[in-house]
Amino acid sequence: MAAARTIIVAGAGIGGLTAALSLAAKGFRVIVLEKAERLEEAGAGLQLSPNASRILVDLGLRSRLAARAVTPEAINIMSARAGGEIARLPLGEAASLRAGAPYWVMHRADLQGALQAAVNDHPDIDLRLGCQFEDVTSHAKGLTVVQRRGNARQQELAVALVGADGIWSAVRNHLFPEVQPRFSGLIAWRGTLDATMLPREYTAARVQLWMGPDAHLVAYPISAARQINVVAIVPGTWNRPGWSAPGDANELKNTFASQRWPATARMLIGAVDEWRRWALFTLPDIAEWTDGAIALLGDAAHAMLPFAAQGAGMAIEDAAVLAKCMSESPGDPIAGTPAALRRYGRQRRGRVLRVQRAARQQGRIYHLTGPLALARDLAIKAMGPERMLARQDWIYDWRV
Repeated sequence: MAAARTIIVAGAGIGGLTAALSLAAKGFRVIVLEKAERLEEAGAGLQLSPNASRILVDLGLRSRLAARAVTPEAINIMSARAGGEIARLPLGEAASLRAGAPYWVMHRADLQGALQAAVNDHPDIDLRLGCQFEDVTSHAKGLTVVQRRGNARQQELAVALVGADGIWSAVRNHLFPEVQPRFSGLIAWRGTLDATMLPREYTAARVQLWMGPDAHLVAYPISAARQINVVAIVPGTWNRPGWSAPGDANELKNTFASQRWPATARMLIGAVDEWRRWALFTLPDIAEWTDGAIALLGDAAHAMLPFAAQGAGMAIEDAAVLAKCMSESPGDPIAGTPAALRRYGRQRRGRVLRVQRAARQQGRIYHLTGPLALARDLAIKAMGPERMLARQDWIYDWRV
């Protein structure tokens, strides 16, 4: 296929692989550059609400994902101050039917594996592992992208370059070197355990959200409900980049001490044998996500706090909108690409900023203490489950 229909995607994470499939579905040839020699687990569980899952379903991934995903029956909102549940938001198959797409929880590796399998099966996608983006030059014929594998360098002509290479993006650093990740002051601890390790009443198909003083805890089933994913968010000063540094379980247990947290929450913490941790970084708002024929996608453009469970969802949405804008570009693809990418950035930036604000606000609400925590619990009870769920409609009902 001619260079005028070739798009290079840097990064084979969830956003990059979804972008490759979305662009290939629109008739583009896609080359995906990934510096890792093989795709391995990064993180543990994730939540895919209908705004994201319907994109994956439309890409033909339902059968690949449904066997490993779990459709939670409810989101249980728990309060450390109250000692237990204060609200139960119904989900399940009925909610999926209303939204026109499932609400799934799953292991991140299962999603990435399904995306990679679909990419490998597609004749117009070339996934190059152990091959990283190094440089890019614009010219009359489009872009020349330099990639490196070991000591060997290779040049490739393309109509566009998409930086989907995460919060420490090399493509973003090429475009906007002044934009650097910022440590949020929060650390995410994650662990998994076999579902058989917990009493049956704690392994139901549900998402548990525990809100407490200066910290919160989330637990839900993954891997076809054989495992439970546990994530604890706590303040701290440790801020090493990366997804999977070892963590001292005693440090976390001290944070969730008995005088502040009820026994059920402490049981979840104590049931995990091995903890990994990652420092939560964010990006300052970037006024432009594109420069000519180069665009940013996912965490490379808008890394956010995970408290709205929309990090993966926003990257998946980005991919779908990017492909739509590129496919709607009239005339010469090389001449039309900069305008198409600008449309993509304009369409995405406002929504993503709103989701980022919602995530920050929810994090503050989760971590309230004293009288403010009491007021929060009373407000949630008074609002009721249906109104609480309706507050998410603007996220879940989005469509390309």
